Amino acid sequence: MPTTANDDALLVACLCAAWCGSCRDYRAVFAGVARARPEARFVWVDIEDASDALAPFGLEIENFPTVLVAHGDELRFLGTLLPHAATLARTIDAARQAPLAGQPVARPAALIAMLREVGEVVA
Repeated sequence: MPTTANDDALLVACLCAAWCGSCRDYRAVFAGVARARPEARFVWVDIEDASDALAPFGLEIENFPTVLVAHGDELRFLGTLLPHAATLARTIDAARQAPLAGQPVARPAALIAMLREVGEVVA
């Protein structure tokens, strides 16, 4: 995959499911935070629509919303958050400074690249 200017941007990806009422409600919250942070790239990934692309990573996404924050190809956070704008904003701010504890991933750079490609950009 060719490198673009967006590959170095802070990536915030929400991994949710269309059938989940909490996810549908959270989408507006996620979009609001995205509008307040135009320097970052926010993407929405329906885990069922992207199940084939996600399968090689063996992620255990059991609770929603699950959020990934990455800087370039460095995973900074992957885990479930409370569905509040302030919680997402604090997580982004902390992950911007340093990696946070979260769900481990065997090939984080490959996961990040895939999410950049398949995620629906949220603005």
